[in-house]
Amino acid sequence: MNYGIVLRVLGNILIVESLLMLPALTIAFYMNGQDKMAFLITIIITGTIGFMMSKKASNKNNINAREGLAIVAFGWLLASLFGALPFYISGSIPKFIDAFFETVSGLTTTGSSILSNVEGLPHGALFWRSFTHWIGGMGILVFTIALLPALGIGGFQIFKAESPGPIAGKIAPRIKDTAKILYVTYFSITILHIIFLRLGGMNLFDSMLHTFGSVGTGGFGIKNNSVAFYESSYIHIVIGVFMVLSGVNFSLYYSLFKGKWKEVIQDEELKLYLTIVSVAVLLIAINLFMTSYQSIFIALRDSFFQVSSIITTTGYTTADFDMWPAFSKAILFTLMFIGGCAGSTAGGMKVIRILILIKLIKRDVAKIFHPRAFISIKNGGKTIPNETIVSINTFFALYLMIFVLSTILVSLEGLDLISASSSVAATLGNIGPGLGFVGPTRNFGEFTFASKALFSLLMLLGRLEIFTIIALVVPKDWTREV
Repeated sequence: MNYGIVLRVLGNILIVESLLMLPALTIAFYMNGQDKMAFLITIIITGTIGFMMSKKASNKNNINAREGLAIVAFGWLLASLFGALPFYISGSIPKFIDAFFETVSGLTTTGSSILSNVEGLPHGALFWRSFTHWIGGMGILVFTIALLPALGIGGFQIFKAESPGPIAGKIAPRIKDTAKILYVTYFSITILHIIFLRLGGMNLFDSMLHTFGSVGTGGFGIKNNSVAFYESSYIHIVIGVFMVLSGVNFSLYYSLFKGKWKEVIQDEELKLYLTIVSVAVLLIAINLFMTSYQSIFIALRDSFFQVSSIITTTGYTTADFDMWPAFSKAILFTLMFIGGCAGSTAGGMKVIRILILIKLIKRDVAKIFHPRAFISIKNGGKTIPNETIVSINTFFALYLMIFVLSTILVSLEGLDLISASSSVAATLGNIGPGLGFVGPTRNFGEFTFASKALFSLLMLLGRLEIFTIIALVVPKDWTREV
């Protein structure tokens, strides 16, 4: 293990994080909030420690798989620990475990919260809380990767370990160019979303914070009743549309920019993703209209918003879906496990894995009738390597094992099965709200220290897609050269 290079990169990550706190500091001073000194102190501490770590000498600058895993795992942990300081120092969130939980939830774009009165936060803390979604959406490490070549450090292993999805692909030959393209796309969608919300009459501050949540698919509400506060179908639909757009593989937007329309239209993951959204919206809307809603338009609007929010793992709400019929809730609960597309800011298992699983099932059924036939699994005309298929099967098995074990542990708090299982699904899948005890009108504030720590770990596992964290706790793998 090259500890020198790991410390150098981690130091640069902390420096980047301290700089990213400057907008929140500016807002805190402008509003003369109680959090202004907290942000100033945090920036000084984070920047100083980051600077000292970045000066760590190392005998080589290349990063192998082992260092890449360590940087990603510890990078997210350090970013969460230091990112929690403004909440804790300012007293906005008195308990550090709560401040840590809130920050992990923000950076992993989960959106689960321990706060019952969000509107009581000072403006600086409120901005930082939502801004962590935007930072975590594309990944603070991906941003850092764009800077590493200037330090003579390669970043593909970091990109590979952090990339959401079973296959980490580069858009451009050089990884720093890939990172830059992703961020240009991210910036463009962000600016466009803010403009559309401003056209709907939302003020600039609220527009920015809701954009951070929907483009980053995080979902921290800045009002106690989330997006339902804005009684505007236009705002609900705009946020719903941008949540769906943010659940699409960002590389497809670059393909659109390059004029490769056919490549986008024929993308199998995108087609399945949009099909799932469309079918879920229609089924829930019909169910709502037949049971409780008087208007089919309102049923479609609320169904579209909530389906968009759950499948993209954003977590915004415009209705208390915990009060919806069991059929509608069952569909939403299923969507919690599916998630968005690989290469997007969304969490969950990812549509590409569901697509490949369906193809595996079809192949195994076909081989019952043709046992000697060789049937390859393809995606986009390309054969998927066996090692990728094995990785996907392993991922499903680990995901299920972690879900079941965590549900059992959380149930020790005396929760019913629906509340226990949905709280785990909401955090492991980076969703935000769940059902029952953690429904859209409730929060995670009443859980014990142990459960909050477990949920924080689950959020990190979900964001880093399990393998990165698991690899760090397998001691024998650290004694081998990779």
